[in-house]
Amino acid sequence: MNPTTTGEANTTVAALVRDIAASLRTQRGALLPILHAVQGVLGHVPPEAIPVLADELNLSRADVHGVVSFYHDFRTEPAGRATVRVCRAEACQAVGAGGLVSHLRDRYGVSMGETSRDGSLTAEQVFCLGNCALGPAAQVNGRLHGRLDEDRLSSIIEKAISQ
Repeated sequence: MNPTTTGEANTTVAALVRDIAASLRTQRGALLPILHAVQGVLGHVPPEAIPVLADELNLSRADVHGVVSFYHDFRTEPAGRATVRVCRAEACQAVGAGGLVSHLRDRYGVSMGETSRDGSLTAEQVFCLGNCALGPAAQVNGRLHGRLDEDRLSSIIEKAISQ
């Protein structure tokens, strides 16, 4: 990307973030709804959004960055075409979630919190999907799946990547 394009992209992001902030700033605790809206539109909260939000909400950059980095639902880089969220709570761990995590690393080259080099898959961990009786569980592109093993998880992921 050349400098002109980068500058234009940053201006577009700033304008979008300002528009979102303007529409939601009157909500109580506006930062979280604004961050969710930014991520909903852009797919992530880009670093260039941090100073814009700080300015719009009269917060420090550190305050905004602290919220983005604290909550696991916010990402600062675009996600892959498919996102898998593996439940790591005790019930799922007891029935094989660790094996699913190892499988993601071994087959797709992604550890929790990473996106594959080719941009096809993002792996995340969560600490309960509310599907304890059907563990191990994972969400793939927002759809919940239970009683997973490595082969079934791969089949679901491959279908999600190809869509």
